[in-house]
Amino acid sequence: MGYKLKVAGWIAVGALAGALTTMQLQAVARGAVTPLPLEQLQQLAAVYGIIKSDFVKPVDDTELIHDAISGMVSGLDPHSQFFDPQEFREFREGTAGRFVGVGIEISMEDGLVKVVSPIEGSPAFRAGLMANDLISQIDDTPVRGMSIGEAVRRMRGEPDTQVRLTIMRRSENRSFSVTITRQEIRTQSVRSRMIEPGFAWVRVSQFQERTIEDFARQVQALYQQDPQLRGLVLDLRNDPGGLLDAAVAMSTAFLPENAVVVSTNGQLPESRATFRAAPRYYLRSGPDHIQRLTEATQGRLRTVPLVVLVNEGSASASEIVAGALQDHRRATIMGSQTFGKGSVQTVRPLGPDTALKLTTAHYFSPSGRAIQDRGIVPDLWLYETAAGDVLAALRPRQADISAGHNGAPARELSEEERVRERQREQEREAARQRLEEQQRLNPGQRLLPEFGSAEDFQLRQALNHLQGLPVQVSQSARERPAAERSAN
Repeated sequence: MGYKLKVAGWIAVGALAGALTTMQLQAVARGAVTPLPLEQLQQLAAVYGIIKSDFVKPVDDTELIHDAISGMVSGLDPHSQFFDPQEFREFREGTAGRFVGVGIEISMEDGLVKVVSPIEGSPAFRAGLMANDLISQIDDTPVRGMSIGEAVRRMRGEPDTQVRLTIMRRSENRSFSVTITRQEIRTQSVRSRMIEPGFAWVRVSQFQERTIEDFARQVQALYQQDPQLRGLVLDLRNDPGGLLDAAVAMSTAFLPENAVVVSTNGQLPESRATFRAAPRYYLRSGPDHIQRLTEATQGRLRTVPLVVLVNEGSASASEIVAGALQDHRRATIMGSQTFGKGSVQTVRPLGPDTALKLTTAHYFSPSGRAIQDRGIVPDLWLYETAAGDVLAALRPRQADISAGHNGAPARELSEEERVRERQREQEREAARQRLEEQQRLNPGQRLLPEFGSAEDFQLRQALNHLQGLPVQVSQSARERPAAERSAN
């Protein structure tokens, strides 16, 4: 066995060296030579050989290598990821805004899949799934121990096939099963309507490939309804971001020509760039929908009074738009402090069906503000409801998940910072208890009104601001500063 182990180990070194040489040649082409850490590669090859020869059952080579790459990448930061063939396909479906599944946004909590939100009009929405439901079983397979990627794969499938989900609904203290028929989900990332004569609302839930086309079409329709539009609310609440090109394009619709939208800075020369409000910075192919919109509205979108609504769920591309409009004093930002994801990910194909999503840069607002961890601080703070914030304290922000990444361990907190952290944890626990009590007293009732509805408190305040009426601002809001890292 020792001979076979030695042979397997050195075969692995050869395979890894070949793959890394290709990467090194790519680095040379960019003008940076990275020497191979041969001693560490030999150690990795030895582990590979031991697993192949000694593990309790045979292990597939491809699966083992993919797992090794995933582990290497996942330790960098929360947003870098290795895509195996299935994950790469799902990623492309997500940016395209269409996939086959049940139609829920999910996260993980206590080893179970948590429903963040059912997509409006989806099979899951029609089946009655609610935010904060926990999925404990998919068909006959317990969820505990699954990765979020595996859970997604099990819930997706072919159109018109069925999947059975076992749901734990803590607010009602019960579990039940529901069978859902999978369908193609076409996410509609832009919605709009006239709130009152002269005032419009445009909601962007994600920045996808079709977002700018849909945005331009719907805004043009609003101007056709009322050519003398006197105010517009751009709603980016709970918008997790998406494509950088789309964020630059949307900012261009509101800003003077050639105004700085965002700048990026990273290790590679091409990651150090400035993006401006001009087609060459966002247009990859096809028609220029923003230019057509500008012509159709005779440039009025660049001067119409504008409010941007944000909250803790607004991240990445939505923070780029909010930051650009705030720095150029083009809009009043209202809501609560945003998530704070100030990093840019680049997807590099590794073959026909695998890829690496890697954080390659951090981005900065036009005035040079770093968004990472801190986010965008609103000009006017707003409660979620007239009674106060219901869910805000429960929503994690970038600073909550950044510690220990990028090779920078979290520094020792001062006593004042520890007090603030304990206070934040107490606020979260109190918010969680209030939430559970409200759900217990009002089973099945939405705790927050639907965005854009007549009961949407923050939208009402945004409209008041545009009309010059009093705004009911938050009295207890305070800024959460970016977490300081010793190596950043």
